[in-house]
Amino acid sequence: MAAPRRRGERIAAVLALLLHLAAVIEGKSFYDVLQVPKGASEDQIKRSYRKLALKYHPDKNPDNEEATKRFAEINNAYEVLTDQEKRKIYDRYGEEGLKQFQGGGRGGGGGGMNMQDIFSSFFGGGGGMEEEEEQIIKGDDVIVELDASLEDLYMGGSLKVWREKNIIKPAPGKRRCNCRNEVYHRQIGPGMYQQMTEQVCDQCANVKYVRDGEFLTVDIEKGMQDGQEVSFFEEGEPKIDGEPGDLKFRIRTAPHERFRREGNDLHATVTISLLQALVGFEKTLKHLDNHLVQIGTKGVTKPKEVRKFKGEGMPLHQSNKKGDLYVAFEVLFPKTLTEDQKTKLKDVLA
Repeated sequence: MAAPRRRGERIAAVLALLLHLAAVIEGKSFYDVLQVPKGASEDQIKRSYRKLALKYHPDKNPDNEEATKRFAEINNAYEVLTDQEKRKIYDRYGEEGLKQFQGGGRGGGGGGMNMQDIFSSFFGGGGGMEEEEEQIIKGDDVIVELDASLEDLYMGGSLKVWREKNIIKPAPGKRRCNCRNEVYHRQIGPGMYQQMTEQVCDQCANVKYVRDGEFLTVDIEKGMQDGQEVSFFEEGEPKIDGEPGDLKFRIRTAPHERFRREGNDLHATVTISLLQALVGFEKTLKHLDNHLVQIGTKGVTKPKEVRKFKGEGMPLHQSNKKGDLYVAFEVLFPKTLTEDQKTKLKDVLA
């Protein structure tokens, strides 16, 4: 009778520890952090995560410690609730219970032994919680070249883009799907368990691809460079029994009538008369945000001369600094001169 009694004592110890862990869980739950109900689907969790992660991302909240803390909490909650095994453990035993199952902490009532040690002992070294990792297939990413105006890249802005894509809709009939390896334990003797693997396929409603479209708002951050991408999580090609890929808009600077961009610098060409080139002139150049840059001079301007205006170029991405503006001057010569004009010029320039 000694062996069954010891086995019963171990079962009682496991149950006592689980109840203790469930009782001491405090604070905001992972579901509250992601602002979803406890029975939320994986799609609901992903949509809410995407919205909150964008809202509290450190790049959008510089020097905001509270936003940084929230961003870390959101990522931690998402990591747990999108992992089926972790979510099952969390739903039953809470965050502290999850730490114990992962071997990340010590629980009260267990005599200094963590949850993995207890289950290893109880199941005869079988591990109890180990399961083959399920590889999730993913649809293709979609990359779209997006022409952004210099004004939007200088000041920041947004573009409305019509996006048409395949979506998955219900269809008549049934199909076999979600084929996977499932791990379970079989008792082969008193106090002895064997780990088994079995392929499982679900019977699911049939599905089909249909075309659908909607407008997306693409936010252009000031200073973005050619080749940088704005990503939309899971807005790429769908995958039956998998996850959609991502949609990525790749920034490309659209041609501009007054300015040409080279990295963080701007280049412009201004035409002046021969008289202005010789005696000086007062002139302004309207910038991308409509402020005026004084480009006049009291001196002589040579044809093709380039002048640099420091800090009047493009803003650096996620920085308060700016590049420079380079203005090249084209001198417009008169097509003809009268004899009187020639004589006067000779007198002045001789």
